[in-house]
Amino acid sequence: MPRRNRVDPWGDLHAVDERGLFTGNRGCLVSDDGDVARHHRGNLWITCVTQFRDWRFPLAAPNRWTPIFFLDDAVALAAAHRPCGLCRRSAYESYRDAVTAATPGADRLGAGELNRMLGAERLNRGRGIDRAADRKLWTADHADLPDGSVVLDATGAPCLLVEDRTMTFTFGGWSDPRPRLRRGSVQVLTPPTSVVALAHGFGPELHPTAAA
Repeated sequence: MPRRNRVDPWGDLHAVDERGLFTGNRGCLVSDDGDVARHHRGNLWITCVTQFRDWRFPLAAPNRWTPIFFLDDAVALAAAHRPCGLCRRSAYESYRDAVTAATPGADRLGAGELNRMLGAERLNRGRGIDRAADRKLWTADHADLPDGSVVLDATGAPCLLVEDRTMTFTFGGWSDPRPRLRRGSVQVLTPPTSVVALAHGFGPELHPTAAA
């Protein structure tokens, strides 16, 4: 039976078989018996490679960080994570430099500053393991959003913007490609800081289905 450790674009956890391209960390999420007991712990939400050096981590150990899994960078960014500065150093530096370039008067931003920026954009003041209803959405014009952004369609489903397409999220990949809108406004799930990163040079690693 799959563990409840797969993340959707809202940032919530699900028990499904697929694992995706990346793992990640937002603290210890499990109780002493290994069951998911909390949505997150702390303000460090990162996205990691699934293999790094010869390190191995238990999937559900109390008092240790809990590995969670993402389809790709677009999902991880929508869920308000950023690239890890250790195992994804190049991606982290690209993300950091892109946000810094768009921040007037800023020197090179540090990881703590990025964490605080994203932390302010993630959630309202709710509680519980499932927090989709607490997400801070914002509105933007279609024309202003870069590739890699995740928005909500008319039904409230998370959708990826990529090239000339809009594609719907599933745990197995991006599906149902249709023409991308270029006019009007839309609710955006990807936090503003990460949209800025995408717009200023950060290149997300997308699941192969995004090219369909």
